Amino acid sequence: MVDITQKELTHRRAIAQAIVKVGSRETIQAIEEGKVPKGNVFEMSKAAGFIGIKKTPELLPDCHPLPIEFAAVEYTISGLEIYIKVTVKTYYKTGVEVEAMHGASVVALNMYDMLKPLDKNVHITTIRLIEKTGGKSDLKNT
Repeated sequence: MVDITQKELTHRRAIAQAIVKVGSRETIQAIEEGKVPKGNVFEMSKAAGFIGIKKTPELLPDCHPLPIEFAAVEYTISGLEIYIKVTVKTYYKTGVEVEAMHGASVVALNMYDMLKPLDKNVHITTIRLIEKTGGKSDLKNT
């Protein structure tokens, strides 16, 4: 684990994106109408994402445990794709980009798990960091 004892506390924010693609318009309709047999896909996946964010340092050995002071999960549907946007914020010595990407991954995996009985063509196409602020370098790639 990297030594961060000499680093100063700063405001940190990261936004990650994952994309889940489904095989049919009927799957999107089932999500929107709350007719997925396993439950509300958006709410269940959001809860799973929050757990994923908080558990990141337990699963990735080089991640520092840090206070998560804000987390949000947002969804946008475009055609057969569901865009997942995860924002994580803290005031700490190290960034939250891995937590944001891990959260987006868990949201996408939970959606996959909930949708696979309905649609055999569900797949995750992208997981990426789209914005990071705080620390020495800022990344903006939206």
